[in-house]
Amino acid sequence: MYPFASAVASARHWFREDIEAPAIEFLGGPARFKVIVLLACVLGLDAADKATIGAIAVRLQAALNIGNVQLGLLVTATTAVGALATLPLGILTDRIRRVRLLTIAIVVWSIAMAVSGFATSYLMLLLTRLALGAVVATAAPAIASLTGDFFRATERGRIFGYIVTGELLGAAFGFVVSAMIADFLNWRMPFWVLSVIGLVLAGALHWLLPEPARGGQSRIAPGDTEILTAEEASDEEVEAPQDDEGGSEDLVEEEIEEAGFGPRPARVLENDPKGMSWPRAFGYILSIRTNILIIVATALAYFYLTGLRTFGVVFMHARFDLSQTAASAILVASGLGAIAGVLLIGRAADREIEHGNFRARLWVPAIAFGAAIAFLLPGLLVPILYATAILFFLGAFFFGGVIPPMNAARLDIMHSRLWGRGESVNSALRYAFEAIAPITFGYISTFFGVGGNVLAQAAHGQAGGDAGLGTTLALMLVTLLGAGIALLFALRHYPRDVVTANASEERTSAGSRQPH
Repeated sequence: MYPFASAVASARHWFREDIEAPAIEFLGGPARFKVIVLLACVLGLDAADKATIGAIAVRLQAALNIGNVQLGLLVTATTAVGALATLPLGILTDRIRRVRLLTIAIVVWSIAMAVSGFATSYLMLLLTRLALGAVVATAAPAIASLTGDFFRATERGRIFGYIVTGELLGAAFGFVVSAMIADFLNWRMPFWVLSVIGLVLAGALHWLLPEPARGGQSRIAPGDTEILTAEEASDEEVEAPQDDEGGSEDLVEEEIEEAGFGPRPARVLENDPKGMSWPRAFGYILSIRTNILIIVATALAYFYLTGLRTFGVVFMHARFDLSQTAASAILVASGLGAIAGVLLIGRAADREIEHGNFRARLWVPAIAFGAAIAFLLPGLLVPILYATAILFFLGAFFFGGVIPPMNAARLDIMHSRLWGRGESVNSALRYAFEAIAPITFGYISTFFGVGGNVLAQAAHGQAGGDAGLGTTLALMLVTLLGAGIALLFALRHYPRDVVTANASEERTSAGSRQPH
């Protein structure tokens, strides 16, 4: 026992000194580290589930006798429920404790995931996955709202980059670990493993993440060790956070106002929107032109990502005759490029803002969409494995970087009391597109190749088994082009929408402005 205990102690010391301590310093202190890691894990849990379906696709095909359309429907079931539930949950996000809401959703998700592992037929598996929409519907509005209240506007691009990294790492876990577990044990075990992880995460959220005050009093400055809770903020007077030079934290607003842009008078709110009726609130949210265009761009981006995530392993398995684990590993290696893009492109957009380019949160991701297409298209067409892997890595780098600045831009143009409902509108359309993506990709693939059932063709060694999915994935890159064009149109409206949101904050605050 002594050598074992010594090894555990050494491993713990190595983790704390070489992993945890540098990570805490990089993210800005213990308080920021705790918030970012926990929120990232929530996104990672959902991504791990969706990636798991793609990673164990070959096993599910054999065990349940299903094809591409049925496989896609398993992911569609989860996201469809999320699309329907996200609007009412967005209302709750703006009215009740967000951390508690997230915790309950993850517990429900974990139970449903455990039941999925006991499915004895395709229909039973499909039905049990409907309850998984709970975390899908709750995560986006709650995380967006919490991020806005924990972090300053000037740094939200890179903060969202750190949080979205959790989504990518979760997808990597789903692809690699779930595939390995399925290969060595069975296809049921990955669901049970994710269920246990979900329950642990729910406990961590409940015990470690306090509910912040709304409006800015709980903002975490670099180096902070404690988080100011909503109750603590209400018991004492807390000044609005300042930037390093002592000025306003909202550098975007300052630069836009200096450029001469004014608010849209008809859309400046006079009363706190917390109690606004849901038809009026959603009508107001949909009247913000920049918001509509960002929502369209986000939905198109996730539409393609979901299709690629669901069928990527199947495509690599058929095109290059790889094992399920090897195909998953290559896609995860490409995902490292997405992680780099998430961390670097969001930071680059924030840096451009600091240099006076206040529209950077839109034009930076617009350019990144074009670059992603330029690398992904040849990666889908070349028949050389190494070339495909390199091109996928570069395409993933630019594709991964589009999400953080778009998320930050959505908070820029919205009153802080509408963040939850605003994100729920975005999520509803995004999840609707995610829901139809797998079944759409699977259905379109049946029009190409030998017989449409790529899994069956690959299993029997038929030539052209990858043709259906390869052609489909290439053609559907047009959705990323549409996303980039939508952001370019949004450049015109963004400045006035930012100023309008901040004018609404000033009018509805109780005497002193709470910047968002």
